[in-house]
Amino acid sequence: MAINKSMRRVLKALSFDGIEVEASRNLANLKAIDPMKIFHKTIDYKIYNGEYEVPVRIYLPKEKVVDGLPVLLFFHGGGWVTESIDNYERICARMAADTDHIVVSVDYRLAPEYRFPTGLEDCYAVAEAIFTKRFILNVDPEQITIIGDSAGGNLAAAVSLMARDRGVFLPKKQILIYPAVNWDYSEASPFASVRENGSDYLLTAGKMRDYIELYLSCEDDKKNKYFAPLMETDYSDQPKTLVLTAEYDPLRDEGEEYGHRLRKAGNEVEIHRIKDALHGYFALGIKYYHVQESFELINNFLRED
Repeated sequence: MAINKSMRRVLKALSFDGIEVEASRNLANLKAIDPMKIFHKTIDYKIYNGEYEVPVRIYLPKEKVVDGLPVLLFFHGGGWVTESIDNYERICARMAADTDHIVVSVDYRLAPEYRFPTGLEDCYAVAEAIFTKRFILNVDPEQITIIGDSAGGNLAAAVSLMARDRGVFLPKKQILIYPAVNWDYSEASPFASVRENGSDYLLTAGKMRDYIELYLSCEDDKKNKYFAPLMETDYSDQPKTLVLTAEYDPLRDEGEEYGHRLRKAGNEVEIHRIKDALHGYFALGIKYYHVQESFELINNFLRED
């Protein structure tokens, strides 16, 4: 169903600019108090990034033999500033149940206390440990898919670029859900969706500008391909990729452009725009048709060689 006029008025009222870090985190943390929480078998574990222990939470599919199961290595969204593995518990439990994959969710360090590239290096360290079999579970590297939503999609794309460049491992597949892969959310942005969807659909262009400023360490970061993957000039040797975007999302066009650039460089890429969806829809319950459509696309992608 299309967004009707009444819903548009509600969305517009809720779409305000500005990020107040503590208030935003407190609001996000309310999701951890979840009366509808899915009870799921989990293992909490830590992986070293240098001397820092990066917390991860492992979600096991119900009634499955763990040994030999494929893995989704998940990086959560939240503008690099909010959210945590606790807040994403329902999403990750649902992913494990609906894909029959082990889900490993990474609690990377957040900005502005830890600015770029700290959170990214946490994500890379976890990925390297799992791909090189320095992990609590015995995992086949060929059966690991990197996945992330929004800022987590940015981190997934950056980890794949970094993995290629450092040469230690390379993911076979990645799933980027409405990824933030650019840095410019002003009126000068090259992407029409920033102007078309940047004021009335919950995630605003103004919020994205604030997230970028909170995440970067210096202005030169905006030119860094690991900060904004659309700054890359060589997209060769990247994983088989599924890109999901939302129709009413300021990040829509940049996510699709990233998919097009990967494809042009010779990589296998699927790009799907979820009609009538807003940024953040993936956090809704499985009964929502946007989520059902996404899981159908994800499972089809995961089944492909």
